[in-house]
This record gives sequence, C-alpha cells and structure tokens, in this order.
Amino acid sequence: MALVTAQPAPDFSLIDTDGNLVKLADLRGIWVVLYFYPRDNTPGCTKEACGFRDIFAELKRRNVIVLGVSADDTKSHKKFSEKLSLPFPLLSDPDAQVATAYESFGPKKFMGKEFTGIYRNTFLIDPEGNIAKIYQKVKPETHPTQILADINSLSA
Repeated sequence: MALVTAQPAPDFSLIDTDGNLVKLADLRGIWVVLYFYPRDNTPGCTKEACGFRDIFAELKRRNVIVLGVSADDTKSHKKFSEKLSLPFPLLSDPDAQVATAYESFGPKKFMGKEFTGIYRNTFLIDPEGNIAKIYQKVKPETHPTQILADINSLSA
C-alpha cells in the first residue's frame, strides 16, 4: 500500500549519531521532519544537511525535530555531523528497512550506472504521528526552506 498523507507514519527505531535509539513513537507531540538522503559527504547531501542546520533554530522554536536518515553507519554519520556542525541527529539505516517502509529505497541511475539506493525524499510527520506531507525527489538547495514555509502554514 502506498504511503499517503493523513495516514499513520510507519513506526521505526534507529540508532543515532551518538548511539542512542530513536523511536518515532517517542516523538508524539512534536512535528518531525524525517529526511532520507543517499550518502554522507556528497555534494547534494551536504547542501541539504547545511540547509536544515541553517534553519534549525527556527524549526526548533516551532516544536519541530529534524532527523536525517541514510544507510551510512554511525561512525560516518558522526564525522559528517561534526564536520558540518549539525544540531540534529542522523540515523543509521544500514539495511534500508526504514527507507523501504517509507518508499525511499529502490533502483536508481547515476552516470549511466544502475544500482539500488536511498531516494532523496522527506516526510513531514504531525504531532499525532500522521504523515502531513510527502516530498519526493527534493532539490537539496531549496528543500529546507520549503519545509519551514510548510510548517508555518500547517501549524498556524
């Protein structure tokens, strides 16, 4: 069944940058920006992470948590997070189970090569745990400000 807005977001438990277990069920009562990205330390992923970093204070004031998810391990996430001074957790999904549950993993093409990987998708999850908005194939440069604008309109 395809994910749609207004339905409960698939629950998950993943390890964050510091080795803590992050469970979606524990985040009720706040907005969650769950963004999937292909790899740490790549140009698009760096732009997107920095974009969320740069608006993080504004999101936090609106009771929003940002969670980045890729298949990279926690060691890679830690280096990436420290290098960019990210104020939000990155979650490790090594077998892409959560990415698959969020329809954000599958066949991709890059420079003529086909492979499987994580899609650059984001899910805005409301305080009740439902999907408020789905963003597919986002543009890393502008996506974070789009999220902030949508949070402002949805939580107004």
